[in-house]
Amino acid sequence: MATGHDDAALERELAGLRDEYDRLRETKVRAEENLASLERQLADLEARAVEEYGTADPEALETLLAERRAENARLVDEYRKHIAAVRQGLDELDNGRN
Repeated sequence: MATGHDDAALERELAGLRDEYDRLRETKVRAEENLASLERQLADLEARAVEEYGTADPEALETLLAERRAENARLVDEYRKHIAAVRQGLDELDNGRN
């Protein structure tokens, strides 16, 4: 037979379980809200990527990035050569005056 002491222990356990349930429910609600927010952000970013780059596919974007990096490296190399040619021309002018 259950005693008053057993009843009190069960009541405390039940109260603790209710508190835990409430905390878990709040955590679930926050997680669902965060998920919804992240899904909206992802959709916005995908739309921007399609608008700006023509795709939101990560592999296609990675390829595009690699192509643009290669193009930037080529342009920097051309500019470096141009600057070297300008310096050489100026040096020749200076040497011709002396």
